[in-house]
Order: sequence, then structure tokens, then C-alpha cells
Amino acid sequence: MDSEASPANRVDRIRDELTELRGNALRVRANLGRSRIVERTGTLIGTYDALFIIEVEERRGRTSRQSYQYVDVLTSTVELYDPDTGERLLDFTGLE
Repeated sequence: MDSEASPANRVDRIRDELTELRGNALRVRANLGRSRIVERTGTLIGTYDALFIIEVEERRGRTSRQSYQYVDVLTSTVELYDPDTGERLLDFTGLE
């Protein structure tokens, strides 16, 4: 069991990596269930104990804030991508 990271350690690692990306643009792909998938591009404005917040440009110049949990990144319910290259960030699907 020493070789595998516990889910709590992985969540901490996700939080730490996202804290380093604060202020950067990210593309978020969120699976909302029942075949509803939402994709948005915005700026990571905050990281907190259990969630992170992305500010998204909406229609007519308005902005909205979307919050997501680190656990959703761990379970791939929320996927994060670099908006310029399309490269997936924080991919934890290969870990057991």
C-alpha cells in the first residue's frame, strides 16, 4: 500500500497543482450526467480547501463564476485542458 497514493493525497496534489495555475486560462469539460456535457473556457481565479473557481466570459460581456470540486477532477467528472494546445491537464485516470 506504500506505493499507491491515497485519494486524500491525490486531492491535495490536484489542489497544489491548480494553485500554481491560478490566473491562467483553462478549458473545463464537465459531465453533468444524463449525457449533458458542458465545455467552458475561463480563468482560474481561486483555489480553496474543497473546490476551485473559474471565471467564465458569458454573452454580452457578462462574466460568471463556476465552482468545481477537486474530487470531480480525480474521478474525471471534470476534465481540465490547456485552451491553446488542447492538452489535458491533471490526468489521474492511470493511477490505481
